[in-house]
Amino acid sequence: MDTVTIGAKSISVSLDLAVGHIAAMDIEADGRVLKPLHRAPWVGSPRETLPANLPEGTVRLSGDFLCAPFSASDVEAAPLHGWPANSAWDVVENGAIAGGWRAVFRLRRKVMGATIDKVFTLRDGHPFLYQEHIFSGGSGAISVAHHPMTVMKGGGRLAFSPKRMAVTPPTPPEPDPARGRSMLAYPARVADLSRFPLAAGGTTDLTDYRMEDRREDFITLVEADHGGPGWAAIARRAEQDLVMVLKNPAELPVTMLWFSNGGRDYAPWSGRHIGVLGVEDGRTAVGHAASLGDNWLKQEGVATAFALAEGRSVSFRHVIGGVPFAEAEPPSIEAAPDRLRVLAPNGAAKEVPFDGDFLRVGRSA
Repeated sequence: MDTVTIGAKSISVSLDLAVGHIAAMDIEADGRVLKPLHRAPWVGSPRETLPANLPEGTVRLSGDFLCAPFSASDVEAAPLHGWPANSAWDVVENGAIAGGWRAVFRLRRKVMGATIDKVFTLRDGHPFLYQEHIFSGGSGAISVAHHPMTVMKGGGRLAFSPKRMAVTPPTPPEPDPARGRSMLAYPARVADLSRFPLAAGGTTDLTDYRMEDRREDFITLVEADHGGPGWAAIARRAEQDLVMVLKNPAELPVTMLWFSNGGRDYAPWSGRHIGVLGVEDGRTAVGHAASLGDNWLKQEGVATAFALAEGRSVSFRHVIGGVPFAEAEPPSIEAAPDRLRVLAPNGAAKEVPFDGDFLRVGRSA
């Protein structure tokens, strides 16, 4: 696998240049090495053992990657999640900076005529990857999303910055019981994440990832107005750590959750993609054409694409990290200029170094 690894004190990140996926992320803390991101169990298998029509982004499914567009590429021809998730990137810059490391990667292809740069920054002692994507030039509009995935051996608990609503699409990811299964009601909409309707009746708590729930489910969370960064925190039970994903809600107003826990029976999933949660922060509806059209999110006042133009650039930022965490319940998170405060339900507080200016919540998208 053609990867480039960058590192700073206590953290390293590897990028698979063939598809732009993060192949590995290691964080050293308290004498341990935390591995917050997931890699699909079939990655590295001989290509002939996988379905011939499988997109390269699924063949090499790992860590986090840029979707542009998110889901179906039905405006400009490309595989699922677009060329940034399925084709090659080149190294443009790669070297030490004061107190850390910075690398810049460029997609060989263009998307809607735009050049795309991926910028990774690591800071000494910070348990976070700071990343930015920059679209230069182009025309029309593009939907985007990050696609970070974590995996749990024993389930976990989830916490989020305030959300306005949680909504499932009209149809489930796996409607055919011969191929797989979904658990949530489709469509459905609630304000209380702890009481989401089930297809079989009753409700479930979306903040509790249970290993016994074998299913594929997809749900969109819409950020509320709260003045801070958007965040998700996953307290993994067996791993005894806390995986954190942060964003600027003005840039990425929705968070899409993908529960992938043995709910697909066909190759390459084959019931072995277990304990995975995607926390997919985006500016998108499901599909490029849908994102540009009169979708339900636009009707709620939520932007679902970035406008592109020659001579103009647009960018958005995102943060992924992790810290040791042994509490059973997930914490809340507060950002300060130079630290992130993790507040456990029992009142205990843990502070970790954090570049609070990176997300710049006040900046316009």
